[in-house]
Amino acid sequence: MANLDKYLTIEDLMKAAKRRVPKMFFDYADSGSWSESTYRDNTTDFEKIKLRQRVAVNLENRNLATTMIGQSVSMPVAIAPVGSTGMQSADGEIKAARAAEKFGIPFTLLTMAICSIEDVAENTSKPFWFQLYVMRDKPFIERLIDRAKAAKCPVLVLTMDLQILGQRHKDIRNGLKAPPPITPKFLFEIATKPAWAFGMLGTKRRTFRNIAGHVTEAVDLASLSQWTATQFDLTLNWKDIAWIKKRFGGPVIVKGILDAEDARLAVENGADGVIVSNHGGRQLDSAPSTIRVLPEIVDAVGNRTEVLMDSGIRSGQDVLKALALGAKGTFVGRAMAFGLGAGGEAGVTRALQIINKEMDVTMALMGERDVKNIGLHNIYSNDLLKRQGY
Repeated sequence: MANLDKYLTIEDLMKAAKRRVPKMFFDYADSGSWSESTYRDNTTDFEKIKLRQRVAVNLENRNLATTMIGQSVSMPVAIAPVGSTGMQSADGEIKAARAAEKFGIPFTLLTMAICSIEDVAENTSKPFWFQLYVMRDKPFIERLIDRAKAAKCPVLVLTMDLQILGQRHKDIRNGLKAPPPITPKFLFEIATKPAWAFGMLGTKRRTFRNIAGHVTEAVDLASLSQWTATQFDLTLNWKDIAWIKKRFGGPVIVKGILDAEDARLAVENGADGVIVSNHGGRQLDSAPSTIRVLPEIVDAVGNRTEVLMDSGIRSGQDVLKALALGAKGTFVGRAMAFGLGAGGEAGVTRALQIINKEMDVTMALMGERDVKNIGLHNIYSNDLLKRQGY
């Protein structure tokens, strides 16, 4: 493995991952829906917020530790649920979970993960969070929740913004599948990416193992793909939070909130927290960036529940800007995926180190010693316009 210390930014890791990971899987991570305008805005809108510098302040004994949904964390960052993580690097979810565990932050396993709940639980020593998609097959969802409980997952992340898939042109053009189709073109490509190929040859985890073997209709890859394509629940509604929360028996936080009214409805229906998210720009194109709408959500429900945020975070400064605008914590998805593609578990660790160091130094330059004190007073200017009528 190459020396990862030479990678100083998440963009450095992204470029390394692009060289090491087959195009269809790299593009899956590095893409949005339709024109990708929301995907781009998620990152560029952070640049419109300027931080306030302070000097001649005691900067000893700085602290990034805080809590997220009642769990102690070494910094206000969790690893977001990311689809097909196990295709960025063999056993990717296990590697990312181990890196998060060692770093002292939560890892969130996706329903549509390559590694199953049991795979990750058997290869880690601390509980991880689990993300749930609600599907038409309610008995399967009930069993899935029970499996998360059996693995002692302390928090359930309920995704509400994937009742129907936004179109991602790159995935269609690349013929994205897991495992990938073995075509001459693909064989030629992976010949130039031997580390990825040998890793995949050495693992049995190459399909959606939370589903495979747990659904009677999915007896092979073709039927698994067909079953999955028809399963997202078009009738998902706020009342579903109640039965899911009762079945799980622990905190349920709702992901996919991009509107103040939806945030209120989530809280009124029992959500223990909300994640301001536009699915990384992969659903409604031309939706606003999450950092743009975050203040609205905080104003609406921040005094009633914990507001977290994902989509677009690529640096420690981004994390601090989100905290200053009222988020209690953040999630990183692509930063993790790029680290994983660049260097496996060590690459994920490197991504977290990059974010952590930039948070620490930037916080100091802002004249703060404790991340829990970050607030609006740390913002110098914010050129993001509020929506009309708000």
